Amino acid sequence: MPEQRDQGAEMYEYEIATAVHSADLIREAAEYRTARAAGRAHRASLPDQEARRRVRTLRSRFTRAAHSAPRTV
Repeated sequence: MPEQRDQGAEMYEYEIATAVHSADLIREAAEYRTARAAGRAHRASLPDQEARRRVRTLRSRFTRAAHSAPRTV
């Protein structure tokens, strides 16, 4: 009988360790999401953010046009 009691105690300890690890992962994921949201909010509040988006859009259009243009060499 003591063997069954030890096995049950080990299983209980394993479950506790697994629950603690899961809680840690959930907490880390929540902190990561909060940090990402704060970064996005900060970038969105920059005064020249709209101008940066326009430049990036124009640059990507130019790059696509340059890549699709026929070569004349």
